[in-house]
Amino acid sequence: MEFLLNLLLLIVGFIMLVKGADWFVDSAAGIAHKIGIPELVIGLTLVGFGTSAPELSVSLTSALKMHSAGITIGNVVGSNIMNIVLILGITALICKIPCQKNSLVLDIPYMLGATVLFIVLGYFGNSFSNVDGYVMVSLLVAYIIILLVISIKTKTNLFAEEGDEEEEESLKGLKLKLSKIKDSWWFMAILLVVGLALIIYGSDFVVKSATAIAKAFGVSDRIIGLTMIAFGTSLPELMTSITAARKGKTDIAIGNIIGSNIFNILCVAGVAASFVQISFEGFLTDSFFALGAALLLALLCYLPGHAIKRWGGIAMLAGYVAYMAKIFMAQGI
Repeated sequence: MEFLLNLLLLIVGFIMLVKGADWFVDSAAGIAHKIGIPELVIGLTLVGFGTSAPELSVSLTSALKMHSAGITIGNVVGSNIMNIVLILGITALICKIPCQKNSLVLDIPYMLGATVLFIVLGYFGNSFSNVDGYVMVSLLVAYIIILLVISIKTKTNLFAEEGDEEEEESLKGLKLKLSKIKDSWWFMAILLVVGLALIIYGSDFVVKSATAIAKAFGVSDRIIGLTMIAFGTSLPELMTSITAARKGKTDIAIGNIIGSNIFNILCVAGVAASFVQISFEGFLTDSFFALGAALLLALLCYLPGHAIKRWGGIAMLAGYVAYMAKIFMAQGI
């Protein structure tokens, strides 16, 4: 009975995280736009935060309340592995994913550098200190500034998504009234508060229920963080990438994953380490696998044609299956 209750709380927590992040980002972007903050700045900050909000909230909760490095680091490493070999692997089976020039020049090298830095900082001292956290957050700020400068020079919003003109033209009657309500100050303010509350309480539900399930089955926090929680917090990236691929917006699919991986390391791990020292013990092999996944993505993107084709997606999914088999066999499951 207790197990079923914890499982229910885990599912409810994931739903709260996904919807909370969605509502929080949408309302925050709407309010920022009304205040007069440029859409460019909104896109560069809120979009990256939005897809990493579940990871950030879960990692902070586990680090500060539960003192569980297994869930904190496992969530970051596991999410980055799943983002590439599972989510991009599935997306590549749907359609070919072209790699944009900006990703080849800046994003992929920055992701690789952030992953290597994560391993180096964790390896020396076998933990992430407050100083390590400050370094990662500083590099995140530098990355956002670089994107901002590039976007201003090219006069484009790197994170902008095209609207559906037909849908906009079809707004009549009740739909138009609902649209006006959604654009009102009071509605966005309520949505902002509700979204933030869902993120906070959802992460609390996820961490506590996942920890209880892990103890009930004798599974370590590390395994739970690398698998169940990593998958749950990666749901926004999964849904975004698959939806983008089905609509033919494959540049959004790969940009979403690369940006999320950068944010997961520099923001999620960085912010958590800025508050409390986090143990890296037991995560060296998993982190090298995350680096291997990033290198596989880079290889596929830099090959002639600069695209992830179906065979690349199959290779990614095969790698994911092998990794899951490895960690469960090591756990004796």
